[in-house]
Amino acid sequence: MAIEASAEQGMKQLISRAKQGDMTAFERLVEQHEKIVYNVTLKMMNHSEDAKDISQEVWIKAYRSIENFDERSAFSTWIYRIAVNTCIDEMRKRKGKQCFSLDNELEDDEGSWKQEIADKGDTPEESLMRKEMENEIVMALETISEDYKTVIVLRDMQGLSYEEIAEITGLALGTVKSRISRARNNLKEEILNIWERNGRKPRHKNRKEGSNP
Repeated sequence: MAIEASAEQGMKQLISRAKQGDMTAFERLVEQHEKIVYNVTLKMMNHSEDAKDISQEVWIKAYRSIENFDERSAFSTWIYRIAVNTCIDEMRKRKGKQCFSLDNELEDDEGSWKQEIADKGDTPEESLMRKEMENEIVMALETISEDYKTVIVLRDMQGLSYEEIAEITGLALGTVKSRISRARNNLKEEILNIWERNGRKPRHKNRKEGSNP
């Protein structure tokens, strides 16, 4: 607890100094949070170069507006909000353009939408199928709305809690939960559409012999 209190106090001091124009303090904030900013922009944009460019834009915006940060939320929540909104603005500018990349690895998360679509497997064939599925998820993410994509990225890729997502998006907790549910269903439908276009069928667990259909 003492360590956590010390870390929290250190963060408050950094923020206070940065708000007063201390560039060294702001650079420390960047160092501590640049990974989460890059990760969320990469997963929102699906392209590493875009993620780098947008991450820079996020930090420029943060530097220009840090004086207005009221500290009622965590700094990480504030910077997440800037990152997500910047990505959404960019996606809306590109509406209708295909910008997905199949080179990005999508990490799994227990209980996420991936397990709702297919089971994990260790055989070469199953590993290949999982890789294909991940590529299809990337493609499907480009077809759903920015609002749905945002909550999928924050919950299932970044692993944030419902409460954290509510703070970042400014939505009520109940709205966040229902939106995530609808987003997962929407994403699953898009993936099934991709499978149908490619002549693939969803995988199902084998029924026991002699069981009723």
